[in-house]
Amino acid sequence: MATAVIMPRQGQSVESCIITSWAKQVGDEVKEGDILFSYETDKSSFDEVAQVSGTMLAILYQEGDEVPCLENVCVIGNAGEDVSAFTAKGAAPAPAAEAAPEAPAAAEAKPETPAAPVVTAAANTDGKVFASPRAKALAAQAGVDYKDASPTGPEGRIIERDVEALLDRGPVEKAAAAPAAPKAAAPAVSEADYEDIKLSNVRKVIAKSMHDSLANGAQLTLNTTFDATAVQKYRAGIKACGEAMGLANITLNDILMFAAAKTLVDFKDLNAHFLDDKIRQFRNVHLGIAVDTSRGLLVPTVFNADKLSLNQLSIEAREVINEAKEGHISPDKLQGASFTVTNLGSFGIEHFTPVINPPQVAILGVCGITNRVKAGKDGSLTMYPAMGLSLTIDHRAVDGAPGARFLQALVKNLENFDQLLAK
Repeated sequence: MATAVIMPRQGQSVESCIITSWAKQVGDEVKEGDILFSYETDKSSFDEVAQVSGTMLAILYQEGDEVPCLENVCVIGNAGEDVSAFTAKGAAPAPAAEAAPEAPAAAEAKPETPAAPVVTAAANTDGKVFASPRAKALAAQAGVDYKDASPTGPEGRIIERDVEALLDRGPVEKAAAAPAAPKAAAPAVSEADYEDIKLSNVRKVIAKSMHDSLANGAQLTLNTTFDATAVQKYRAGIKACGEAMGLANITLNDILMFAAAKTLVDFKDLNAHFLDDKIRQFRNVHLGIAVDTSRGLLVPTVFNADKLSLNQLSIEAREVINEAKEGHISPDKLQGASFTVTNLGSFGIEHFTPVINPPQVAILGVCGITNRVKAGKDGSLTMYPAMGLSLTIDHRAVDGAPGARFLQALVKNLENFDQLLAK
């Protein structure tokens, strides 16, 4: 009996996923446990594994297609079985592939018939044009009408790659109308001198999020340092006997995150979201951790971090960090943070300007340790390890003074870390 394989829902917030590659083709033998295809959300990538054995009878979507969650993606069964019941809503691969070459012909006709782009719009009987959210977002960002794109998605739906094709055709049309002689005079750049790298979905999300953050917020960064002697001493003690006591490999970053979570409890105006007409202050600290991964910057969340012991925080932080780096983290763990910590200290950065992850109103940057000199009560000079902290706040929601007071309290807790643990 034929069995349909659906697009899984990876997290409650995910409505669709993009197929990145197929491991099986129509006619291939499939065994239970074989990888069928790979797909990704905006932040994570996954492999879909076969739950039944048989033959790949139909593939309903192609690589690059955006597929709604719970939609049929392919069909597995016995050779020769009827799959029409499963393919009714699916995208037929052959017509989509054959339709692609027609796009250049439409582009060539435009100089003679200016209204030609209207023909490319995909409409149903009610005259509505269907396009995926990604396609609409890309078109809006580029300043073009997505209805001018040639649809290759399921049931005449315009998808992201169709808008990309529309953008690629645009410059060609302009070049045909412009005089060619002046351009020929400029020295040509050999294609061997550069490489065009298409933006990944993760990079597109990062670009939009960071741009929106700076464009829509009023960001102010406050910088300070603290004497890291206490936290270094505590860290050394953990390394010496932590394993014997059954403790996790607690890092300096864990210590910084723990202190930040405990300090934020008394500064609810920084542990908040700015929601245009209101500010949502959180009772507990849901700590976002900026993680550098091979796919780009991801920010997994440790929920209720203020309720955890240092050891518990270290374990949970390491778990979500590893999941993010491996690229298989649930999208539900990549949202919901009320405050974020980002650490560039390992790169020797002494201070920087962290960019807020909206709708959060603050982000703490952790910097490296440098040796500095300070005067003692008797006037003598001593060397001490100074660690930098950079706090960026959204001035629409938080003023500079509350941000400075938070840094003061955080510095005090870090310089007296044993007392903080005793609270």
